[in-house]
Amino acid sequence: MVKIGGVSIDVSHPKAFSEGMLKECMNMKYEYVCDDGGFRGEEEIDWLVKKFDLAGKVEKTEDMVDKVDIGFIQSCNWEKHIDQAMPFIEKGKPVFIDKPMVGSVKDANRVRELVKEGAKIYGSSCVRYVQEIADFLAKPVEERGEIVAIFGTSGVDEFNYSVHIVEGFSALTGCKAVSGKYIGKAVGPDGSNCEMYSLLYENGIRATYYSYLGGWRPFHLNIMTTKGTHSIIINTSYMPMLREVYKQVKFGESKLGDIEDILNSCEVMICCKISRDEKDGAEVKISDLKEDDKYDGYAFEAEYAKNAKVIFKD
Repeated sequence: MVKIGGVSIDVSHPKAFSEGMLKECMNMKYEYVCDDGGFRGEEEIDWLVKKFDLAGKVEKTEDMVDKVDIGFIQSCNWEKHIDQAMPFIEKGKPVFIDKPMVGSVKDANRVRELVKEGAKIYGSSCVRYVQEIADFLAKPVEERGEIVAIFGTSGVDEFNYSVHIVEGFSALTGCKAVSGKYIGKAVGPDGSNCEMYSLLYENGIRATYYSYLGGWRPFHLNIMTTKGTHSIIINTSYMPMLREVYKQVKFGESKLGDIEDILNSCEVMICCKISRDEKDGAEVKISDLKEDDKYDGYAFEAEYAKNAKVIFKD
């Protein structure tokens, strides 16, 4: 059994992951959980412990590190992620950091240094691992054609949720993004906003996505290739990703995304933010980013907590 030490239950993932692992009789489960400054009440934490038969909850992450095989960092505030992961890293334990892994250039570089020093850091978006993308990539290039451009859709918010579609782009292109830019926005009759961004990859692929703000939208992908156009509606199953985490912890090998690819997805979205907020839609290169360029995780956490409903319940 691979035992998970969960840090924070801000988001729905601890519940959804637990349900999926239980349904598939997976030999991996949450063993302990630590709230670590999150905004959920004791009732929700106790519900998770009881519902999925956890060994218990702890006051400090350090109290469970030696009792688990991997840490799962799931705070909604990405600026807390690395500090929350450190008790596991310092003990040589692997850690899975939920999406978005980081939200700043400073934290991206900090992850790079930790990995260089031997830290085992995994992540991040389930969309990177979904079967629909794997099936497309498994087709012979002679049949599907070389990718020229990609269009994708997302919803909810500009970073925390839309990072899913950008990580999907990363899996499809198979290379790093070099720049991003803000295209503009559409405003619905009800005042709703849909923002549009475009990313350029090293191999010349241009990926564009629409992010509908304030409402959930499914992930759709249209992939234009030299042979035609392929349309994908993504089933956001967490299980392909969780199975890879299990294989990595249990056997030391998996198809988990390269850490640089995951960080690159976060950084190119920072480029898009700067293009919108500071550059009037001009292209912004990752190589031109500054250490303090970021998405504000604390502002996001405050808004997320204010609007949060009780989700850890029957």
